[in-house]
Amino acid sequence: MIFTYRDIPIYYEIIGTGRPVLTIHGWSPDHRLMKGCLEPVFQNLETQWQRIYFDLPGMGQTPGKPWIDGSDAMLELVLAFIESVLPGNHFALAGESYGGYLARGVIKLRPELVDGMLLICPSVYQDPHPKQLPAFQVVEKDETFVNSLSEEDQQYFTGINVVQTSRVWQKFRDDVMPGLKLADYDFLEKSLSRHVPYSFDVDKLDAPFMKPSLMVMGRQDNLVGYRDQWDLIENFPRASFAVLDKSGHNMQIEQETVFHALVIDWLERMV
Repeated sequence: MIFTYRDIPIYYEIIGTGRPVLTIHGWSPDHRLMKGCLEPVFQNLETQWQRIYFDLPGMGQTPGKPWIDGSDAMLELVLAFIESVLPGNHFALAGESYGGYLARGVIKLRPELVDGMLLICPSVYQDPHPKQLPAFQVVEKDETFVNSLSEEDQQYFTGINVVQTSRVWQKFRDDVMPGLKLADYDFLEKSLSRHVPYSFDVDKLDAPFMKPSLMVMGRQDNLVGYRDQWDLIENFPRASFAVLDKSGHNMQIEQETVFHALVIDWLERMV
Protein backbone atom coordinates (compact mmCIF):
# COMPACT_ATOMS: atom_id res chain seq x y z
CA MET A 1 0.00 0.00 0.00
CA ILE A 2 1.02 3.61 -0.53
CA PHE A 3 0.36 6.75 1.52
CA THR A 4 1.65 9.96 -0.02
CA TYR A 5 2.82 12.79 2.20
CA ARG A 6 3.80 15.92 0.32
CA ASP A 7 5.87 14.50 -2.55
CA ILE A 8 6.84 11.20 -0.91
CA PRO A 9 4.92 7.94 -1.59
CA ILE A 10 5.40 5.90 1.60
CA TYR A 11 5.30 2.13 1.13
CA TYR A 12 3.63 0.17 3.92
CA GLU A 13 2.06 -3.19 4.76
CA ILE A 14 -0.66 -4.07 7.26
CA ILE A 15 -0.96 -7.62 8.57
CA GLY A 16 -3.79 -8.92 10.72
CA THR A 17 -6.53 -7.21 12.68
CA GLY A 18 -6.90 -6.12 16.29
CA ARG A 19 -4.89 -3.74 18.42
CA PRO A 20 -2.42 -1.80 16.25
CA VAL A 21 1.35 -2.09 16.57
CA LEU A 22 3.30 0.47 14.53
CA THR A 23 6.91 -0.45 13.79
CA ILE A 24 9.82 1.77 12.73
CA HIS A 25 12.98 0.22 11.32
CA GLY A 26 16.50 1.61 11.61
CA TRP A 27 18.93 3.52 9.39
CA SER A 28 19.37 1.85 5.94
CA PRO A 29 17.41 -1.43 6.31
CA ASP A 30 13.70 -1.44 5.48
CA HIS A 31 10.41 -2.71 6.92
CA ARG A 32 11.52 -6.33 6.49
CA LEU A 33 13.82 -6.03 9.48
CA MET A 34 10.87 -5.36 11.80
CA LYS A 35 8.58 -7.78 9.99
CA GLY A 36 11.14 -10.57 10.20
CA CYS A 37 11.78 -10.23 13.91
CA LEU A 38 8.20 -9.57 15.05
CA GLU A 39 5.93 -11.70 12.87
CA PRO A 40 6.99 -14.98 14.53
CA VAL A 41 5.90 -13.50 17.88
CA PHE A 42 2.33 -12.87 16.74
CA GLN A 43 1.58 -16.29 15.27
CA ASN A 44 0.28 -18.02 18.41
CA LEU A 45 -0.99 -15.18 20.60
CA GLU A 46 -4.56 -15.20 21.88
CA THR A 47 -4.92 -11.44 21.63
CA GLN A 48 -5.26 -10.16 18.06
CA TRP A 49 -2.80 -7.51 16.92
CA GLN A 50 -2.69 -5.49 13.71
CA ARG A 51 0.90 -5.01 12.59
CA ILE A 52 1.92 -1.98 10.53
CA TYR A 53 5.27 -2.01 8.74
CA PHE A 54 6.52 0.83 6.55
CA ASP A 55 9.65 2.04 4.79
CA LEU A 56 11.22 5.32 5.88
CA PRO A 57 12.29 7.75 3.13
CA GLY A 58 15.44 6.72 1.31
CA MET A 59 14.99 3.13 2.44
CA GLY A 60 13.14 0.17 0.95
CA GLN A 61 10.46 1.28 -1.49
CA THR A 62 10.05 4.82 -0.13
CA PRO A 63 12.12 7.43 -1.98
CA GLY A 64 14.03 10.12 -0.15
CA LYS A 65 13.55 13.81 -0.92
CA PRO A 66 15.87 16.74 -0.15
CA TRP A 67 13.45 18.31 2.33
CA ILE A 68 13.98 15.31 4.64
CA ASP A 69 17.15 16.99 5.89
CA GLY A 70 17.22 15.55 9.40
CA SER A 71 15.24 13.94 12.18
CA ASP A 72 12.78 16.82 12.65
CA ALA A 73 11.58 16.39 9.06
CA MET A 74 11.61 12.60 9.36
CA LEU A 75 9.49 12.77 12.51
CA GLU A 76 7.08 15.12 10.75
CA LEU A 77 6.58 12.46 8.10
CA VAL A 78 6.18 9.67 10.67
CA LEU A 79 3.51 11.65 12.53
CA ALA A 80 1.67 12.39 9.27
CA PHE A 81 1.75 8.66 8.45
CA ILE A 82 0.31 7.84 11.88
CA GLU A 83 -2.47 10.41 11.50
CA SER A 84 -3.45 8.94 8.14
CA VAL A 85 -3.17 5.21 8.83
CA LEU A 86 -4.27 5.31 12.50
CA PRO A 87 -6.48 8.43 12.71
CA GLY A 88 -7.22 9.06 16.38
CA ASN A 89 -6.41 5.46 17.32
CA HIS A 90 -4.27 4.24 20.17
CA PHE A 91 -1.39 1.97 19.20
CA ALA A 92 1.71 0.21 20.49
CA LEU A 93 5.01 1.46 19.12
CA ALA A 94 8.19 -0.47 18.28
CA GLY A 95 11.42 1.10 17.01
CA GLU A 96 14.82 -0.37 16.16
CA SER A 97 18.11 1.59 16.23
CA TYR A 98 17.37 4.95 14.53
CA GLY A 99 13.74 3.88 14.58
CA GLY A 100 14.04 3.89 18.38
CA TYR A 101 15.11 7.53 18.19
CA LEU A 102 12.08 8.33 16.03
CA ALA A 103 9.83 6.34 18.37
CA ARG A 104 10.92 8.52 21.27
CA GLY A 105 9.97 11.55 19.17
CA VAL A 106 6.45 10.10 18.89
CA ILE A 107 6.38 9.54 22.66
CA LYS A 108 7.50 13.15 23.17
CA LEU A 109 4.84 14.70 20.91
CA ARG A 110 1.93 12.19 20.97
CA PRO A 111 2.20 10.29 24.27
CA GLU A 112 -1.57 10.11 24.74
CA LEU A 113 -1.91 7.83 21.68
CA VAL A 114 0.76 5.27 22.58
CA ASP A 115 -0.22 2.25 24.69
CA GLY A 116 3.28 0.82 25.01
CA MET A 117 6.78 1.14 23.62
CA LEU A 118 9.42 -1.36 22.47
CA LEU A 119 12.97 -0.18 21.77
CA ILE A 120 15.35 -2.60 20.03
CA CYS A 121 19.03 -1.59 20.19
CA PRO A 122 17.91 2.06 20.17
CA SER A 123 20.13 4.98 19.23
CA VAL A 124 20.38 7.35 22.18
CA TYR A 125 22.89 9.93 20.97
CA GLN A 126 24.00 10.70 17.42
CA ASP A 127 27.64 10.12 18.34
CA PRO A 128 28.03 7.88 21.40
CA HIS A 129 31.29 8.44 23.23
CA PRO A 130 33.73 5.71 22.15
CA LYS A 131 34.28 4.73 25.78
CA GLN A 132 30.59 3.84 25.98
CA LEU A 133 30.80 1.39 23.08
CA PRO A 134 32.18 -2.13 23.37
CA ALA A 135 34.77 -3.14 20.81
CA PHE A 136 33.52 -5.30 17.96
CA GLN A 137 33.88 -8.89 19.09
CA VAL A 138 32.86 -12.05 17.25
CA VAL A 139 31.50 -14.41 19.90
CA GLU A 140 30.69 -17.41 17.71
CA LYS A 141 31.81 -18.14 14.17
CA ASP A 142 31.35 -21.13 11.88
CA GLU A 143 34.48 -20.66 9.78
CA THR A 144 33.55 -23.31 7.24
CA PHE A 145 30.13 -21.84 6.65
CA VAL A 146 31.33 -18.23 6.48
CA ASN A 147 34.03 -19.18 3.98
CA SER A 148 31.36 -20.78 1.79
CA LEU A 149 29.66 -17.40 1.27
CA SER A 150 30.49 -15.12 -1.62
CA GLU A 151 32.93 -12.29 -0.93
CA GLU A 152 30.10 -9.74 -1.09
CA ASP A 153 27.91 -11.71 1.32
CA GLN A 154 30.83 -12.12 3.72
CA GLN A 155 31.39 -8.37 3.75
CA TYR A 156 27.76 -7.68 4.63
CA PHE A 157 27.53 -10.48 7.16
CA THR A 158 30.81 -10.34 9.05
CA GLY A 159 30.98 -6.57 9.39
CA ILE A 160 28.19 -6.33 11.96
CA ASN A 161 27.11 -9.72 13.31
CA VAL A 162 28.85 -11.10 16.39
CA VAL A 163 27.30 -14.54 15.91
CA GLN A 164 28.31 -15.79 12.47
CA THR A 165 26.47 -19.05 11.87
CA SER A 166 24.17 -20.45 9.20
CA ARG A 167 21.07 -19.75 11.32
CA VAL A 168 21.95 -16.10 11.83
CA TRP A 169 22.98 -15.71 8.20
CA GLN A 170 19.60 -16.96 6.92
CA LYS A 171 17.70 -14.39 8.99
CA PHE A 172 20.17 -11.61 8.20
CA ARG A 173 19.96 -12.47 4.48
CA ASP A 174 16.15 -12.36 4.52
CA ASP A 175 15.43 -9.57 7.00
CA VAL A 176 18.30 -7.10 6.78
CA MET A 177 20.31 -7.45 3.57
CA PRO A 178 17.48 -6.62 1.13
CA GLY A 179 17.06 -3.22 2.75
CA LEU A 180 20.79 -2.58 2.87
CA LYS A 181 21.01 -3.21 -0.86
CA LEU A 182 18.03 -0.97 -1.67
CA ALA A 183 18.98 1.99 0.53
CA ASP A 184 19.64 5.35 -1.11
CA TYR A 185 22.98 6.06 0.55
CA ASP A 186 23.40 9.32 -1.33
CA PHE A 187 20.19 10.59 0.32
CA LEU A 188 21.17 9.21 3.73
CA GLU A 189 24.61 10.81 3.66
CA LYS A 190 23.79 14.13 1.98
CA SER A 191 20.25 14.90 3.21
CA LEU A 192 19.17 12.95 6.28
CA SER A 193 22.62 13.21 7.87
CA ARG A 194 22.55 17.01 7.82
CA HIS A 195 20.58 17.35 11.08
CA VAL A 196 20.35 13.96 12.77
CA PRO A 197 19.81 15.30 16.33
CA TYR A 198 16.37 16.79 16.91
CA SER A 199 16.14 20.55 17.36
CA PHE A 200 14.55 19.79 20.77
CA ASP A 201 15.39 17.55 23.72
CA VAL A 202 13.45 14.40 22.83
CA ASP A 203 14.05 12.84 26.23
CA LYS A 204 12.77 15.79 28.27
CA LEU A 205 9.20 14.59 28.71
CA ASP A 206 6.39 16.60 30.26
CA ALA A 207 5.64 13.52 32.38
CA PRO A 208 7.06 10.01 32.61
CA PHE A 209 5.61 7.56 30.09
CA MET A 210 3.54 5.27 32.30
CA LYS A 211 2.69 2.54 29.77
CA PRO A 212 4.31 -0.92 29.49
CA SER A 213 7.66 -0.65 27.79
CA LEU A 214 10.61 -2.84 26.86
CA MET A 215 14.18 -1.87 26.04
CA VAL A 216 16.46 -4.64 24.71
CA MET A 217 20.14 -4.17 23.85
CA GLY A 218 23.03 -6.36 22.72
CA ARG A 219 25.97 -6.69 25.12
CA GLN A 220 28.40 -6.69 22.19
CA ASP A 221 26.64 -3.93 20.19
CA ASN A 222 29.50 -1.76 18.97
CA LEU A 223 27.25 0.69 17.07
CA VAL A 224 24.94 2.06 19.78
CA GLY A 225 26.18 0.18 22.83
CA TYR A 226 24.09 -0.62 25.90
CA ARG A 227 25.22 1.90 28.55
CA ASP A 228 23.73 5.14 27.21
CA GLN A 229 20.30 3.52 27.09
CA TRP A 230 20.24 3.38 30.88
CA ASP A 231 20.02 7.19 30.83
CA LEU A 232 16.47 6.77 29.46
CA ILE A 233 15.13 4.43 32.10
CA GLU A 234 13.59 7.00 34.48
CA ASN A 235 11.37 8.28 31.65
CA PHE A 236 9.74 4.86 31.51
CA PRO A 237 8.71 3.64 34.99
CA ARG A 238 7.06 0.53 33.53
CA ALA A 239 9.96 -0.51 31.34
CA SER A 240 11.74 -3.84 31.42
CA PHE A 241 15.41 -3.35 30.57
CA ALA A 242 17.50 -6.20 29.19
CA VAL A 243 21.06 -6.47 27.86
CA LEU A 244 21.61 -9.80 26.15
CA ASP A 245 24.98 -11.51 25.90
CA LYS A 246 26.15 -13.02 22.63
CA SER A 247 24.43 -10.32 20.60
CA GLY A 248 25.40 -7.17 18.75
CA HIS A 249 23.36 -4.65 16.77
CA ASN A 250 21.32 -7.52 15.28
CA MET A 251 20.37 -8.77 18.72
CA GLN A 252 16.83 -9.59 17.54
CA ILE A 253 18.34 -12.24 15.24
CA GLU A 254 21.29 -13.47 17.27
CA GLN A 255 19.22 -14.02 20.44
CA GLU A 256 15.81 -14.41 18.85
CA THR A 257 14.44 -16.97 21.35
CA VAL A 258 15.00 -14.69 24.35
CA PHE A 259 13.95 -11.66 22.31
CA HIS A 260 10.65 -13.30 21.37
CA ALA A 261 9.94 -14.18 25.00
CA LEU A 262 10.58 -10.60 26.11
CA VAL A 263 8.34 -9.19 23.38
CA ILE A 264 5.53 -11.58 24.29
CA ASP A 265 5.80 -10.42 27.90
CA TRP A 266 5.63 -6.78 26.72
CA LEU A 267 2.54 -7.46 24.61
CA GLU A 268 0.83 -9.31 27.45
CA ARG A 269 1.48 -6.40 29.81
CA MET A 270 -0.62 -4.21 27.50
CA VAL A 271 -3.62 -6.56 27.43
